Amino acid sequence: MNAELFRLINDFKKNRRLISFDEAATKQVVILRILKSLGWDPFNIDEIYPEYSVGVKRVDYALRHNGRNKVFIEVKKVNEDLEKHQEQLLNYSFQEGVKLAILTNGISWWFYLPLREGSWEQRKFYTIEIFDQNSEDIVNKFEDFLAKANVISDRAIENAENLYKSRQKHYLIEETLPKAWNKIITEPDDLLVELLADTTEKLCGYKPDNEIVEKFLMKVNQRAVIQIKREVSNLEQLSSDQISHPLSVKVSGKSIIAFALKGTRYPVSSWREMLIKITNLILSNHRGQFDKVFNLRGRKRPYFTRNPNELRIPKKINNTDIYVETNLSANSIVKLSKSIISLFGYKENDLSIEIR
Repeated sequence: MNAELFRLINDFKKNRRLISFDEAATKQVVILRILKSLGWDPFNIDEIYPEYSVGVKRVDYALRHNGRNKVFIEVKKVNEDLEKHQEQLLNYSFQEGVKLAILTNGISWWFYLPLREGSWEQRKFYTIEIFDQNSEDIVNKFEDFLAKANVISDRAIENAENLYKSRQKHYLIEETLPKAWNKIITEPDDLLVELLADTTEKLCGYKPDNEIVEKFLMKVNQRAVIQIKREVSNLEQLSSDQISHPLSVKVSGKSIIAFALKGTRYPVSSWREMLIKITNLILSNHRGQFDKVFNLRGRKRPYFTRNPNELRIPKKINNTDIYVETNLSANSIVKLSKSIISLFGYKENDLSIEIR
């Protein structure tokens, strides 16, 4: 493990001044120090080219080797909404044929495969959250995707592609297996019918007609499909060390991959994204009562307010003038999420999380 980078990440976790940095300070204090620890020379323009021109626009950093752009990095200040800049960065990358791109505010790092098909969000294959995730995991992923040796050898792209394909495979299997099961029980083939008939005969001594077996299978209701989906999801999660947990589990140092509210699953890249997504879901379903969130307060400041200056890292809620505090630990976000859903009549077990 990269000991220098590990110490640096731990220093960042303790330095809450990071949340007050503007873009220039973030570049100097965070971005360049991380790149240096990964083997890049900040003083060599042939390695780290600042303000690289792409047509009439500029990308903050181009990581280069032998005169070729290998990685584009776009940097924003901490309070900036990164989602607004995805399209811009990926357009830069697409124009130049750059295979790996990063959008960051120094605390959140969003990694993309720009030349992949799909939406911007689908091309985002990984997220690092400095304050939320385990330091060793952060270091390992920075090494995988940004270490100079890996970038030059294209091992970084291989690592990114492998992770991307693994996640795509996981989501595709999870989505398709319930459909496959439903097809089996509603359109049973001769092999399944015969197997069920033979097993019935072994258990009770009588072999049912195929017609009876088919009618039985047709009566298997949707609850069976839902249960199979849950079991398959659990097996998939276990196979990749991703476990679904009730909200009573402490999540400090863990990474979130998804949450489920009332049975609907929402993939997310960070704890902060989960909080924002839950808040927007509650707003959508309870717009007329949403002002109740103002009743949720921390020891020193509110969690929700119309005055962003009352919060450390405010995030504006969609189509409102209300802001939510996002400068929270993973455990605090879980606790606040429980309070939010409870405020609007949900039960605690209506919300579950998947972590690794």
